[in-house]
Amino acid sequence: MDTAFIQLKNITKTFETDKGVLNGIDLDILQKQFVTLLGPSGCGKTTTLRIIGGFETPTKGKVYMNGKDITNLPPYLRNVNTVFQKYALFPHLNVYENIAFGLKIKGVSKEEIKTRVTGMLDMINLSGREKCSINALSGGQQQRVAIARSLVTRPEVLLLDEPLGALDLKLRKGMQLELKNIQKKLGITFVYVTHDQEEALTMSDRIVVMNGGVIQQSGTPVDIYNEPVNAFVADFIGESNIMDGIMTKDFEVEIFGKKFECVDKDFGENTPVDVVIRPEDVRIVSSADAKICGVVESVIFKGVHYEMTVRADGFNWLVHSTKAAEVGTKAGLEFDPYDIQIMYKTPKSL
Repeated sequence: MDTAFIQLKNITKTFETDKGVLNGIDLDILQKQFVTLLGPSGCGKTTTLRIIGGFETPTKGKVYMNGKDITNLPPYLRNVNTVFQKYALFPHLNVYENIAFGLKIKGVSKEEIKTRVTGMLDMINLSGREKCSINALSGGQQQRVAIARSLVTRPEVLLLDEPLGALDLKLRKGMQLELKNIQKKLGITFVYVTHDQEEALTMSDRIVVMNGGVIQQSGTPVDIYNEPVNAFVADFIGESNIMDGIMTKDFEVEIFGKKFECVDKDFGENTPVDVVIRPEDVRIVSSADAKICGVVESVIFKGVHYEMTVRADGFNWLVHSTKAAEVGTKAGLEFDPYDIQIMYKTPKSL
C-alpha cells in the first residue's frame, strides 16, 4: 500500500460566524498524484487547499507532509507553491524576470537561474518570448508563465486554485491537457481546485468530491462517474436520471411501480433507495416493448449526440443517443441491469 505524502487528519475549520466550513476532513494524497478537489461554491474545497498551503490554520486537526507535522508551519517554510485564478504576475517585469523572481529571492546563482528559466520556457512553449512584456501575452500564455514561476523553484507540491477560470472555453480545454502533461513530465504532486466536473474528469488521477464541508466520495474519475456513492455525487458528476425507488429484494428494484432486475444486493427488503441511471445508458425503443413508456417532449442536437427529454410516469427522463426521436411521439425506455445504480437515500441536508 502506498504511503500518503500529504495527510489531513480530522480537519475542522470554523470562522468567526461559528459556521463550520470544514467538518472533520480526512484525506490522504499520494506523491506525484494529480488530485482534484471538486464541488459547488462554498463546499470547502478552497479552504482545504489553503490549509495545505499554510494560508489558513485549521481550528482542529493536523496536516502532515512526508510524515512531518506542518499544521502551524507558515507558507514560506513549506515546499509548496500556489497558482491562483488571478495570476499575480508583475507587469513591470518581462517573461524571463517573472519566472526568475522566486529564484532570485532564494539567492540562486545567475547561471543556475538561466538554466532553470530556459528549461521552463521550453516546457511551456514560450522559448523566444522571454523578453516580452507580460501585457503583450494572451491569457493562456500568462497562465503558463504563472505556472512556470511556481514550478521553477522545484516545489514538492503545486496547489492550483481554479487557475483556468479566466480563460475562454477553447483555451481552457487546451490548458487542461497542457497542465496534465506538465505534471506527468515533472512528477510533482498537483492539488487542483475546480467546480467544473468535466475539467476534473479530464485531468485527475483522483477526484475528491466535496459538499457541505465534508468529503462525499474520493476515487478515480472512472469510479466516481460509474459508481457514485450517493445522489449528490451522481448529480454533480455528469448528468443523471435520479429517482426514488424501492429495493424489494436482492437484485430487484421497483421504479414507478415497476420491477427491474439490477446487480445490487444487501440493501434489505422493501428499502427506500435512490436510483441513478445515466442518460447515455437509456435506450428509446417501441412503446409496445417497454415497461416504461412516455412522450418525447424535447430534442436538442449537442454535436456528438442528441439530448432528449421523455416524460413518463410524471418524471422527465434525460436520454442521450446518436439517433433522434420526434417530439410528440410515444417512446418506450429501456436499460440494462448493470446500468442501474442503487444507493441509500441521500440525507436532505446534502
